[in-house]
Amino acid sequence: MVKSMTGYGRGELSFDDGVQLTVELRAVNNRYLDCTVKMPRAYIFAEDAMKARVQKGAVRGKVDVFVTIVRGCGDDMVVTVNEELAKSYIDALYKLHDLGGGKVRREYYATDLARFPDVLTVEKRAEDLDEMKGRLLAALDLAIDDFNTMRAKEGGRLAEDILGRADTIERLLGEVEERSPQTVNDYRARLEAKMREILQNTQIDEGRLLTEAAIFADKVAVDEETVRLHSHLGQLRELLGTGGAVGRKLDFLIQEFNREANTIGSKCSDVEITRRVVDMKAEIEKIREQVQNLE
Repeated sequence: MVKSMTGYGRGELSFDDGVQLTVELRAVNNRYLDCTVKMPRAYIFAEDAMKARVQKGAVRGKVDVFVTIVRGCGDDMVVTVNEELAKSYIDALYKLHDLGGGKVRREYYATDLARFPDVLTVEKRAEDLDEMKGRLLAALDLAIDDFNTMRAKEGGRLAEDILGRADTIERLLGEVEERSPQTVNDYRARLEAKMREILQNTQIDEGRLLTEAAIFADKVAVDEETVRLHSHLGQLRELLGTGGAVGRKLDFLIQEFNREANTIGSKCSDVEITRRVVDMKAEIEKIREQVQNLE
């Protein structure tokens, strides 16, 4: 199945320690894969691993990855006690009591010690980086699955439209093939009428007339172009049926479509054929625009 280059995906995970992860992917058309990860600076260590994971799910496109991390209130902070400093404060308080000759209250409470500088410190809890990377990648995998599902649906619609236009081109091509021999007969009739008008009663050289018609037939013959265009249409259907990252191949193939159509148009001076070539080129251009959206 072919996929569109444009798409959106979202993955969310919640963990028992209060961490909530949200990963979003957004992609637009690009000639090659360009992935950018936007996340809190503290988790930049996982950026390369996330880019590598995106490369497994996308071949072309400008892909932006957005990471949001939410923690429960205070879950990432820890309070520590500087025991050595607290003991020093206690010893100092006892000494003050002794210096006061017993006139100073000897009972001390933990809240009293907590008021002294640096006895209690609040620090960010140490994280397991490997565990966090695994969580981020797990959320990213969910986003990539959602992203690819959306791109596959859009790719299916694009392929359906392209195949419909390919059928139209083939129908027009059949009309060109049917009309092409008639152009030679029409040219011979016009040439004969012209010669009779010029020569009037003089007998027309049938051999010369046949030669001129043969030269014209060879000049306007489009058999090679129509055969190649039929072949290109077959390749188009085959590539769309095979699926995968075929956008670039199809882009080159459409250039060949245009080349053959232009050659047919330049060879034929017949109005009916010219009209069909114009219609074919309009369909080819529409296919080219759709192919630009395929991965």
